[in-house]
Amino acid sequence: MHSYRLRPASDSDTPVLLAIYTSTRQEEVAQTGWPQAQQDAFLALQAKAQHEHYLQHYPEAERHLIELNGETAGRLYVSDWAQEIRIVDIALLPAFRGTGLGSQILSTLQSRARQSGKPLTIHVETNNPARRLYLRLGFEEQEDKGVYLLMHWQAGD
Repeated sequence: MHSYRLRPASDSDTPVLLAIYTSTRQEEVAQTGWPQAQQDAFLALQAKAQHEHYLQHYPEAERHLIELNGETAGRLYVSDWAQEIRIVDIALLPAFRGTGLGSQILSTLQSRARQSGKPLTIHVETNNPARRLYLRLGFEEQEDKGVYLLMHWQAGD
């Protein structure tokens, strides 16, 4: 078991939040063949656009950095709505992927959902390798939105 902690993200965390976002898109953008400076500029613009989208569509979201042994491991944004708990975004830096940390965080969120009596939901890109993890943890694909799938987890009665 990892001993992680969540720390509220602030404006001063923008550089690390950019690094986390970039780590999730780097391989995809590298396939463009663009010069590195152009790739970096594009990723910075995309990160800013995503951040603004989240602020507009999920203004109430809890925005956390995930820390493990004092190191930033990733980010977790969660909205606790009246009818469901939505994982707005969860992303781990490459060094922390495949270590069980993501499973542990999701398990904690499932406990929170169980205690609140609400389903836990997340939009996942259809080609995201983490989709297998969600399925393994009991999430079900509820709605296909083209590029994204809405996945849903509900505690058993």
